[in-house]
Amino acid sequence: MSAASRTPAVPSARYRGLVLAMLFLVYAFNFLDRQIIAILAIPIQAELGLDDRQMGLLGGIAFAALYSILGVPIAWLADRTSRTWIITVSLTAWSGFTALCGFAQNFWQLFAARVGVGVGEAGGVAPSYSLIADYFPPGSRAGALGIYSLGIPVGSACGVYAGALIAGGALGADYDWRTAFIFVGLAGVALAPIFRLIVREPVRGGLDAAAKAAAEAPVPDAPSAAPEARPSFAATLALLSRKPTFWLLALGASCSSMMGYGAFFWMPSFFARTYGLGIVDTGWLFGTIVLIGGGLGIFFGGVLGDRLGRASRKAYVRVPAIAFFLTLPFYVLGVMAPTPTAAFFLFLIPTALGLAWAGPTLSVFQQLVPPSMRSVASAMFLLLNNLLGIGVGVYVLGELSTLYAPIFGDQSLRYAIMTGASLYLVAGGLFLFALRTLERDWEG
Repeated sequence: MSAASRTPAVPSARYRGLVLAMLFLVYAFNFLDRQIIAILAIPIQAELGLDDRQMGLLGGIAFAALYSILGVPIAWLADRTSRTWIITVSLTAWSGFTALCGFAQNFWQLFAARVGVGVGEAGGVAPSYSLIADYFPPGSRAGALGIYSLGIPVGSACGVYAGALIAGGALGADYDWRTAFIFVGLAGVALAPIFRLIVREPVRGGLDAAAKAAAEAPVPDAPSAAPEARPSFAATLALLSRKPTFWLLALGASCSSMMGYGAFFWMPSFFARTYGLGIVDTGWLFGTIVLIGGGLGIFFGGVLGDRLGRASRKAYVRVPAIAFFLTLPFYVLGVMAPTPTAAFFLFLIPTALGLAWAGPTLSVFQQLVPPSMRSVASAMFLLLNNLLGIGVGVYVLGELSTLYAPIFGDQSLRYAIMTGASLYLVAGGLFLFALRTLERDWEG
């Protein structure tokens, strides 16, 4: 008998909360290690003599290429083996490579270390989505995935805070950007064995089977999950090819991520150049925008998705679509703000609106395929989202800033960000198109 089959199909609420907390913590480290380079871009550029185009490559394609591509075969493996072991190994790998970033002496060494971070993080997210779907019933998944997704703003903010405090000399004159990479990387390595000891592998689809049986004919004891199917990768792709809802939502979320990841990477440099702030002040300002704005957006997006989704499944798509359309004007107001204080309050709003899609949309992805295909389906979404969002979005904003520099000088990032924010209109339009096919593509 496997470990998975011995695990109860319906774990206790307390243990589910502990599992979600551990997955959240790992996800926070995922974004901490991913985003710390954003605040460290200022001292890295100064020491290594890099321009915005090169920093765009380090923050974008260096990380995103193998991260996105390897996520698919690793997710295929996660649909067949222990997801908890895959997450543990991945956390160890990406944290180790983050520490190695601190030893880079030139652009290419730092590029190679960032590629390693992407390779490690390839196995972290899709298996986690699948685990959450097997620990939380359908009616509470958007909320659970929303809480998990809080790792994005929390991890990003912690990366900004840690990088600013260490590299900015607030913790001592002997510390610099290299120390920041080494410190946060080793912290992630230490977390990996703790995660493996606490999180057990659940039954795949156990809660879906119980929910389906309860809807058809409620009985005192929920049935156990059916034997696990192991569909081929080709079968999963074939099913997804018949689901236009999946591709419309994936492309829409990817368009928003192009601007979202791009803004997360370049906003510290925007504050430093536009308002003349130092690295510590920039870190506190931008980290708090991400923490408060992003946290509120993801949390309330998930809550609204679950609450309104009980009456109509289309609410899972309508909520993010409306948020996307409202995001653009606030980004324009934010980048044109005359003072850093005004920019701080204005950027809170689009940061929240731009991340409200996470809980509802990720919940829909879990319902567009059977339980045995969820990791691969999530990885296909992440492939698009990260290649376009991180790989293209971060680089394009850096490229636009470089092209705008002869015209706008130190204000070039202001106009690059304003140009990129128009992608939210495309994202909202794609989500509205997805409403037409959502009911047809919903599984069960």
